[in-house]
Amino acid sequence: MNKYIKNILKYAGLPGMRIAWATIALLGVSIVLSALNVSDWGLFIVLLLMWVAVLGNSIYSTRLNMEVSSSSEKMKNVISNLKDGVVFYDENFRIGIFNPASESIFRVDKKDVVGKIFGPELVTEQKWKLLVQTLFPSLAPLVVWKSEAGVYPQVVDVSFTDPGLDLRVTTDRLADSSGRIIGFIKIIHDRTSEIKLAKSESEFVTVTAHQLRTPLTGINWSLQSIASDPDAGENAKGLAKIAMEAAEKLLKTVDDLLNVSKMESGALGYAFEDANLISFINTQLNNLLPTARTYGINLYFDKSNVESLPVRIDPDRLGLALANLVDNAIKYNNPNGSVTVKVEKQQDKPYAVITVSDTGIGIPPDALNKLFTKFFRAENAISKQTEGTGLGLYMTKGIIERHGGRIWADSVPGRGTNFYFTIPTDFNLIPPKEVINLL
Repeated sequence: MNKYIKNILKYAGLPGMRIAWATIALLGVSIVLSALNVSDWGLFIVLLLMWVAVLGNSIYSTRLNMEVSSSSEKMKNVISNLKDGVVFYDENFRIGIFNPASESIFRVDKKDVVGKIFGPELVTEQKWKLLVQTLFPSLAPLVVWKSEAGVYPQVVDVSFTDPGLDLRVTTDRLADSSGRIIGFIKIIHDRTSEIKLAKSESEFVTVTAHQLRTPLTGINWSLQSIASDPDAGENAKGLAKIAMEAAEKLLKTVDDLLNVSKMESGALGYAFEDANLISFINTQLNNLLPTARTYGINLYFDKSNVESLPVRIDPDRLGLALANLVDNAIKYNNPNGSVTVKVEKQQDKPYAVITVSDTGIGIPPDALNKLFTKFFRAENAISKQTEGTGLGLYMTKGIIERHGGRIWADSVPGRGTNFYFTIPTDFNLIPPKEVINLL
């Protein structure tokens, strides 16, 4: 009872209780009138119960409204303090939420945006150009899709040159309790500083690698001269060959670093041309047959009854990516194992899927999500092959994404690994130029 009275006193003066008090007052008059009529105690009790019920319901409704209002205010505070931009708009592209981070990114005031309908035609107005190109990524100068079309949340990387801006935009749908779509929300992450930092790190590695490559080339040439000199003793020739092998491995590491740096700075360079994917893979596998035989591994090509599959690729770059996958599948295999490369055309999507399967040592579950990061090598891979830079899969991922595809893997430790990557058969899905991909 004390709690009930406290609630009455707590909510009595709130605006939500005004109508309730008017209703309660009318009921109170009715109660008094019925009480004066002693013969109608039944009506008195009914009215009294109604009075208590209306009072209790009014207090409950007022408290619920306060909680909703409080939650809404907290949500507004959270959105306002987010470092990422948050933009909500309805199905007509009328903006309802535009947080301070969005104001900073798009350099416009919230008061000029909220309530306004934004259509593609506004892209011609300089004030709105950046915002409209983000709302409609197809209008942006450079867009790289990080998710499949039609799948939510949609993730795209959008880049601008004037001003220099790199954004990662995540879009998702919002629905009401009945499941009806009421609008969309975009989370805009400004990656400009991150990419500038990545570029500066990449430039440092590039300069260092170049400085290392020149003397290493000279050392390697000198060692080759000693190893091939008929006047050199056998002991000197043997030492020269050992040193030459080490120098060649070091040169390969330097070259890998240079290629990674170029890839990260968007300067690796690609020369796309039309090709038959089946013929391309067949040629690459023929080049890898000697390695497979050296390790005693059977190499198979499953064409899935497809003889021709037109694609647009850079044969050198994609050849390097495929060679990395097949080479790993061979070297991390079990004795008398096998490697199978399979090609399939997706029926409902404009992509070809290439699978590289092996019967090797597999990849531990906790290492799968780190496979495509720089310098990472799983512990069981290190124990099998002590040499390696951990850059091969990182480069492979960058090359495949540059072709408009994606790569992933699954594995059963001790039984083998499957690497999958896609190549678009719709040439419009190939990014127009290289972009930096931060993992």
